[in-house]
Amino acid sequence: MGNNAPFHVDGKMANSVDQRFDAPTGSPGTSRYLYLIVVLFAAAVYLACIVSPPSLVDDVDAVQAQIARNMLVSGDWVTARLDGIVYLEKAPLVYWAMAMSYKLFGVHDWASRIPIAFCAIGLCWLTAAFGVWAFGRRAGFYAGLCLATCVGLFLFTRVLIPDVMLAFTVTLAMWAMLRTLEEEEPHPRLWAFALAASLGVGLLLKSLVAVLFPLATGAIFLLGTRQLFSARTWKRLHPFSGLAIVLLIAAPWHILATLRNPPYFDFTLHSAPGQYHGFLWFFFMNEQVLRFLNLRYPRDYNTVPRLYFWLLHLLWLFPWSAYLPAIAKLSFKPVDRAGRTRLLALCWIGFVLMFFTFSTTQEYYSMPCYSAFALLLGSAMAEDTIWIRRGTRVLGAVAGTVALAAFVLFFLVLHAPAPGDISAALTRHPSAYTLTLGHIEDLTLSSLAYLRRPLFLAAFAFLIGALGTIRATSQRAFLTIAVMMVIFFQAARLALVVFEPYLSSRPLAEALLRSPAGELILDRQYYTYSSVVFYTDRGVLLLNGRRNNLEYGSYAPGAPDAFIDDAQFAHLWLKPERYYLVASESALPRFKNLVASTKLIIVARSGGKFVMTNQPIAGSGKSTNTSAQD
Repeated sequence: MGNNAPFHVDGKMANSVDQRFDAPTGSPGTSRYLYLIVVLFAAAVYLACIVSPPSLVDDVDAVQAQIARNMLVSGDWVTARLDGIVYLEKAPLVYWAMAMSYKLFGVHDWASRIPIAFCAIGLCWLTAAFGVWAFGRRAGFYAGLCLATCVGLFLFTRVLIPDVMLAFTVTLAMWAMLRTLEEEEPHPRLWAFALAASLGVGLLLKSLVAVLFPLATGAIFLLGTRQLFSARTWKRLHPFSGLAIVLLIAAPWHILATLRNPPYFDFTLHSAPGQYHGFLWFFFMNEQVLRFLNLRYPRDYNTVPRLYFWLLHLLWLFPWSAYLPAIAKLSFKPVDRAGRTRLLALCWIGFVLMFFTFSTTQEYYSMPCYSAFALLLGSAMAEDTIWIRRGTRVLGAVAGTVALAAFVLFFLVLHAPAPGDISAALTRHPSAYTLTLGHIEDLTLSSLAYLRRPLFLAAFAFLIGALGTIRATSQRAFLTIAVMMVIFFQAARLALVVFEPYLSSRPLAEALLRSPAGELILDRQYYTYSSVVFYTDRGVLLLNGRRNNLEYGSYAPGAPDAFIDDAQFAHLWLKPERYYLVASESALPRFKNLVASTKLIIVARSGGKFVMTNQPIAGSGKSTNTSAQD
């Protein structure tokens, strides 16, 4: 039966739920029902994190949120700025989306997360729809379910990075290309324009890789299917009108950003401290070419070891990675729609992973191919082979083991003390922080006392998974596993709330808001305490902070003088005007050498960080207004 066949099974009208569910296509109502289930699972994961999330964390999370606020307040939607300094690294669409969310709902941390959360939900729906079109209802449903409940998509949408939006545009581009080339497609020109539009929007999200990934994947696929040099292929793709659409969407911002941030033309392959070459050079040459070659300056990033980058996909796709071996049994021959889609997904995954294997690498960089993994997994799960049943047994054993371990740890720390915040019970392993989950190495047994609630909820979630997969049919096992992950993600969210003082500086910001007015100084780079700026919404001076992300823009013509050194700090701190300083506890001896201890008055401590002032605060208690010599 073909993918466009009417809603019949073996020549008769389907008369059972299972038959209707298995049918490749059919009544739109049934498909919408399946999409709704996928969307509900995704909403249970992502909308809950909007309603009651942890605070914005220091580093990129609060930085992105503050840039969007600066755009909204200043009215300059072309040039991003931090602390008045031009910030030319990223394309603007994610900032525009957050700024519009602020416009609708007010400037709140949860409002900044709305575009990311809804895009994640939309990506799950799009993947399900792609799968239904390619493989049938059951496989499409499973594909959407896999994506909605895998660890990677949840983990990498906890911070405000545009990669999930990029994944949406890449997935749409891949589906649009297949539909454009489909002989039975009634509206190929419309899908060709959708392909072009996705490329144009992608350029405003993540620059050149948003075009490179779909085009390179498509070229490899067309070459493998002997369509690359076919005149009919290019006639259906409408490359010239498509290019016009891409330029119409993406060119205006690039032109305006170039004109507002001269010089215009500089093609040097070298940069050094104090040099400023304008927007066009930094955005394309430095951020695209030199970053790929690992020659970007300033080098404010680390790269994940290549072996980890590949192997960690077993974790990012968990729990569904247990079914990856079943993919090997699928047919990738492009003789029908399903085979063509599987082959495209294979090209898609292969190009993205190989690209970052030879470039600078972060774990979340492969997010644009998560949909391809989900499509292959959904297709394999619908086949219900022996490898799928083996995968379910493996998952049941893993879930049971994790549940047992979590319950044991819970009872070990059930009555353990948990004074203050969790930072006091953690160790420090900075060398591990290149990895997204590197902070797990900071955990100690005593620190788990602060995590009793999420630990119990995680144990309960995996217990459901272990019990629900015992002698269950594949379909019921899949739904049980998905429910397990939804509950586990809520446990993870609760854990992030516990880690909030360690990862975010919001408690310090709240102490500042309760204190008398004064100028704020951040020790070292902006990113380290970026949530302080978001929650206080004030300009700052950066002590020895002319580095990393703000270094290049600090040399732009007219850049504010926001950077001070130790000598300037000591001079300001001894003046009669009030100043506040945010720094880590470990930096306190350094400041005692710069100024007298009696001038270092602690206002608040949280998560191994403190805020202090140079003038006493009238009416403050001993607990929040003490000299550093105490």
